[in-house]
Amino acid sequence: MKKARILWDLFFTFMQVGGLTFGGGYAMLPILQREVVEKRGWATDEELTDYFAVGQCTPGIIAVNTATFVGQKQAGILGGIVATLGVVAPSLVIISILAGFINTFAELAVVKNAFAGIRVCVCVLIFNAVCKLWKGSVKSRLALVIFMVVTLGSLFLDLSPILFVVVATVLGIGLEQFKTSSRKKEGEA
Repeated sequence: MKKARILWDLFFTFMQVGGLTFGGGYAMLPILQREVVEKRGWATDEELTDYFAVGQCTPGIIAVNTATFVGQKQAGILGGIVATLGVVAPSLVIISILAGFINTFAELAVVKNAFAGIRVCVCVLIFNAVCKLWKGSVKSRLALVIFMVVTLGSLFLDLSPILFVVVATVLGIGLEQFKTSSRKKEGEA
């Protein structure tokens, strides 16, 4: 009975996230943070940031990947499947309904204006998610250095996000090992 309850909670929570968020995966990040970390305690901020990072590097939509990770953590493989179905179900229903009407209404001024407003709102939601991720991730000089390298690289180089994640991983490991070995040498001296 407890397993059925958690599966229902996973499905319903991620269905709400999927149904009430416009603008795609990045716009879902602040809502996922509130629902998964703050309200339900299914993950910590650090775990959610890790899910976002891995979700960005794997095929698929970041919110779907994150739902899968959280669901799997809470209720195993079935939990991952249920959470994933929850987050995609609203989109499938809405897209199926809109597909028949979109060509008819796409050129209306009110529809164009609505989409313009939604795009601005999505930018703000993404910015808020970045600010929350910043607070949870950049807690040391090392993290700040990695942040600056990746930020500058992404601004001036046209490279795959996967490459930036790999570079950040290597920098994180390398700089941390350098820091650890420097401390050991100081202790020996």
